[in-house]
Amino acid sequence: MLRAIILDNQAVARDLLASVLNNGGHEVVGGSNTNLSNLARMVKLQPQIVCVDIGETNGDGLDLLDTLGKELPKSLIFLVSSKIDAATIAAAQQHGVSGFIVKPFNATAVLTSIRTTIIRIATQQRAKIEPLSGVAVIPGVSGEKAPD
Repeated sequence: MLRAIILDNQAVARDLLASVLNNGGHEVVGGSNTNLSNLARMVKLQPQIVCVDIGETNGDGLDLLDTLGKELPKSLIFLVSSKIDAATIAAAQQHGVSGFIVKPFNATAVLTSIRTTIIRIATQQRAKIEPLSGVAVIPGVSGEKAPD
């Protein structure tokens, strides 16, 4: 179970997404509109997932994504939108978005998006820390004594 917050200016959308996440086994610990004054309260909750609808991907919305990334660096940020096209995806990813949730909500699609994003990131992290296999040890370079 992951702790989530939902930032969306539409209360109905927040409630619907909260219901999907709760029914999917996650814990929604907070929700509010996207006003920056509410952000401090949300940061205190230390969620693992942040679902945010920034509206249009203009300067203000992208600034919000940057702020979320700085304030919640360990959280996965999911952009929630009814308009997700290639330009939106590219802009959102440049501003730290990990995954996408499409409106109107389909419970299966929402939970699958979260699950596949978590698996993708975990796989990437594991690949970064796993030792290289089959690497040759070069005497003298790796600290080993060269043969006589």
